[in-house]
Amino acid sequence: MDALLQPMTDILGPLGPIVIAGVLGLMMIVIVVIMMLKQPEDPLTKLKKAEKGVVTTGPQKERLRQGARNEQLERFSKFLEPEDVEEMSKRQLLLRQAGYQSRDAVRMFHAAQFILGVAGLLLGIVYTNFVVGTDNMSTQKIIMFTLGPGGIGYYMPQYWVNKRVGKRQEEITQGFPDSLDMLLVCVEAGQSLDQAINRVALELQASYPALAHEFSVVSYEMKAGKDKVNVLNDMGERCGVQDVSSFVTVLIQSSSFGTSIAEALRVYAGEMRDKRVMRAEEAANKLPTKMTLATMMLTVPPLLLILVGPSAHGITQLGNLNTLGN
Repeated sequence: MDALLQPMTDILGPLGPIVIAGVLGLMMIVIVVIMMLKQPEDPLTKLKKAEKGVVTTGPQKERLRQGARNEQLERFSKFLEPEDVEEMSKRQLLLRQAGYQSRDAVRMFHAAQFILGVAGLLLGIVYTNFVVGTDNMSTQKIIMFTLGPGGIGYYMPQYWVNKRVGKRQEEITQGFPDSLDMLLVCVEAGQSLDQAINRVALELQASYPALAHEFSVVSYEMKAGKDKVNVLNDMGERCGVQDVSSFVTVLIQSSSFGTSIAEALRVYAGEMRDKRVMRAEEAANKLPTKMTLATMMLTVPPLLLILVGPSAHGITQLGNLNTLGN
């Protein structure tokens, strides 16, 4: 065994056997993926296509290509989707809050994690062994430079999704008071709640596209006949913003107790306007504290240089004169 491992260590460094094992593992994964892609089509799928009259030429060709991409992801569903139903639901909710509403969003997320992780690992192996070299590096640095890019690539999609969620929730929070005012105007003008939501979605498309999309989804689901309570609850869950959840609760309670929706909207819209003013005042009050460090770093050193510099220079010159006199 030592005679077999010694050439690997001489060529690839101390981690030569690990590199060889990793390359062999990647080759096995590629072979398995190719074999899965070349599997014959399921006869039941062929029968369904024949019953629906699916053809591969003409105007339906592009649609069939799109379906084929979904079928490719379907083959890897066991590897690209969590087995636990609760974890799957949490992942779907997180991606919906980030704005990814596709059915294949979870699969694409895990596929991106796998691809970026493997690409980062290969990049780390190439950089460590062929660019920098492992002669003057400790084992800890070799492991860090080899596995670090893979870990960064694996967690990069998670970081991107979390960033998208925060940005989208901030946009919804900023535009929600304006949407309530527009909704109140539409309802008081005589429109129903469904028509008012549809109109608000159209008006907000240019300024707050994320909030406009949520209102559009609510409008379409109501038109499709889905229960209004479930539609509103789904909207509050998708947005992940406390103001929207409270608004949904207000509408559901107003509908349940038979009170005026316009009156409830008027009261809640006023509260949202006051809350927006309070958020602006809070941000303004935080500004002096945030500027304190920058002010000290940019003001104190020049001030000390101006005040102490001449004295320090004079003391230095006096010391030089005393030295020459002695």
